[in-house]
Amino acid sequence: MAIELNDDLIQLQRAAVAAYDEAMREGYTRETWAPWREASTRVQAAVTAHAEATGQNRYEVEMALKKAAQEG
Repeated sequence: MAIELNDDLIQLQRAAVAAYDEAMREGYTRETWAPWREASTRVQAAVTAHAEATGQNRYEVEMALKKAAQEG
């Protein structure tokens, strides 16, 4: 069964990756890592909601999302 994703999920994941990359460049402080923590929390909540709404396995949705976000 193919994992169904939507563009909103992919954009959320890409935003989290961009926030992570930025935080890595800046070094660790609570302030520099806050955007990544917030973006990651949004991604996790969206993945859970999407998996529940579509009846898909949550782990498989997350892994497919990470792959799809890298491809674009």
